[in-house]
Amino acid sequence: MQHPYDRLSDLELTKRLRSGDDDAFREIYQRYDKPLYLYAYHKLGSKEEARDVIQDVFAWLLDHRENIDLKTTLSGYLYQSVLHKVFNIFKHQKVLEKYANEEYTYTDIESKETDYLIREKDIIAMVEKEIALMPPRMREIYTLRSKNYMTNKQIAEQLGIAEATVATQIKRAMKHLRVKLGIAVYLLYIINQR
Repeated sequence: MQHPYDRLSDLELTKRLRSGDDDAFREIYQRYDKPLYLYAYHKLGSKEEARDVIQDVFAWLLDHRENIDLKTTLSGYLYQSVLHKVFNIFKHQKVLEKYANEEYTYTDIESKETDYLIREKDIIAMVEKEIALMPPRMREIYTLRSKNYMTNKQIAEQLGIAEATVATQIKRAMKHLRVKLGIAVYLLYIINQR
């Protein structure tokens, strides 16, 4: 007989999630996907951005489930995570708007935040910090790709895993960087890498 997960408390689900129980994750997703999406949509006014935010929050939860240490309730934690990502979107949209609407040159930027985001050294430091925070396998694959310039096929052969797994991990790593750094910094990093 299947365990009735829908009757479990958030606390019990979190415990089971931490131990790698996929059914617990599924129940958390079913329980919070819609309310979190509506919350994000209300803040952002964009269905696509709201859906991306929710997917990122749940992807992060799944990737870091063994290390989750809730200082609040599960719902409080999830709503805080969504709000944090929404603020990041707003913050970086403002940075991008500043470039799009004003004729600023890099030296004329008054905003300290924007100014420090532009400095190449700082961008690299920020990126390195985020790479260090990636799950170990993702970090290893991303490093082989970005620093050793290996192809997906070469990485797959070296690590003894499927090429599709490598492609998925690279995609997740790039999305992780886009989410954590914001699209403006991420683009500058990509441009400066070449």
